[in-house]
Amino acid sequence: MSKGKFAIGALLGAAVGVVAGVLTAPKSGKETRAELKVKAEKAKAEAAKTAECAANKAAELSKDAKLKAQHYAEKAKSDVVDLKSRSERAVEGAKKGFFDKK
Repeated sequence: MSKGKFAIGALLGAAVGVVAGVLTAPKSGKETRAELKVKAEKAKAEAAKTAECAANKAAELSKDAKLKAQHYAEKAKSDVVDLKSRSERAVEGAKKGFFDKK
């Protein structure tokens, strides 16, 4: 299970637990609603913080992946140029060896 899914599950579980606890507590409706509102605001702030952290991590991973892709693309281009040069030299050497023997 990924860390992100675990974190989301933990937050949802905590929220459900808080709501269940508040609803079963022996308080008046007014007190219960006030407490729910406070806890909902805290949960909303925590969810926003978690979402921001996830977005930052995703941006960081995306940037890293892009840099790695550029690095490998440049390396592949370099390898292609090297192989082309080597094959051209091999062909020239073969031609020279062929014509020198005649």
